[in-house]
Amino acid sequence: MGDLLLYSLALPATVGLILFFRRNAPQLGLVDVPGGRKQHHGEVPLVGGLAMFGGLLAGALASGGLSQANVAMLAALTLIALVGFVDDRNDLSARTRFLVQAAAALIMIYWGGVRLDNLGNLFGFGDVYLGRWAVPMTVFAVLGVINAMNMIDGADGLAGGLALITLLVFSALLAVTGKLGGTLLLPLACAVAGFLAFNLRSPWRNRASVFMGDAGSMLLGFALAWYAVDLASVRHAMTPITAVWILAVPLMDTVSLMIRRMLKGVSPFTPDSEHLHHILQRAGFTHGQTVFIVHVIAILMAGIGVAGWKLGVPEYVMFYAFMALFGLYTYGVVHAWKLMKAVRKVHDAVERQTPHEAREIP
Repeated sequence: MGDLLLYSLALPATVGLILFFRRNAPQLGLVDVPGGRKQHHGEVPLVGGLAMFGGLLAGALASGGLSQANVAMLAALTLIALVGFVDDRNDLSARTRFLVQAAAALIMIYWGGVRLDNLGNLFGFGDVYLGRWAVPMTVFAVLGVINAMNMIDGADGLAGGLALITLLVFSALLAVTGKLGGTLLLPLACAVAGFLAFNLRSPWRNRASVFMGDAGSMLLGFALAWYAVDLASVRHAMTPITAVWILAVPLMDTVSLMIRRMLKGVSPFTPDSEHLHHILQRAGFTHGQTVFIVHVIAILMAGIGVAGWKLGVPEYVMFYAFMALFGLYTYGVVHAWKLMKAVRKVHDAVERQTPHEAREIP
């Protein structure tokens, strides 16, 4: 319990660092200027990522007695945060970012001892052991989650909320085993909560006062990838397909958009405005409603994954169910205009039944 209380110091530390960095954002060169696809109002400090890293570090160091895995994780996150800081200032190339992310993944594998060796019984013919493919598949998985979080970070409170939901689900799964205190899950969750106090819209604040930047999205993506592999392959607190369900929203959103872009003959990394939150907003939902809906979907997907595992549903059934869901989602994104039409009908029906006062919430 003492460690858990010390871990919670990450929240006030993050808040304090945000207040400090926000005042000095112009001098640090960490200011996001609206223009193009960036439709926010005014210049917004890109200091959330650095503040979350600092808050996490404060919570972790306060507890003392860090394990080798935790030291390795902090080392990898230091590399991610530093490169993210440079990227937020100078827009690094995609190749440079991928190389750094791969280096962090190798730290995770060879120093942290966390890698994906077994995909589970995905197809119904026995467990899929990776053997010599374990390292490249782990690196691929880490890069996938990092960039999924980076690409879905397009609305106030969205990526931070998705990360917090995932961290809390992972924490609950480990709490059942009594091994939660040996991880950095709680200090990271506290750091994200501190960031959301400035980034999530509310009736008292109609827009974010800070953004997490690439430093934040890459940091959170790496941490989520680390613990997804750790819980599935090292601690065996869940199955690999359960981890996929818990991370379903950012993964489906990113992969389906990449497929759509390639079908159009453009690079899968070309930015556009066809993410799920864009579709919901064009369908008529407010920013706050959109973020709430996406978060609820994420909770439902995680609930299905955990329930399926706890109830003993065969892994291959969960895998095929996920692939069917992903196919439907991809079809919806590829035919976004049809999806918007259907969602708009639902939205209009909800609007007709919602009191006027409730519609004023941003």
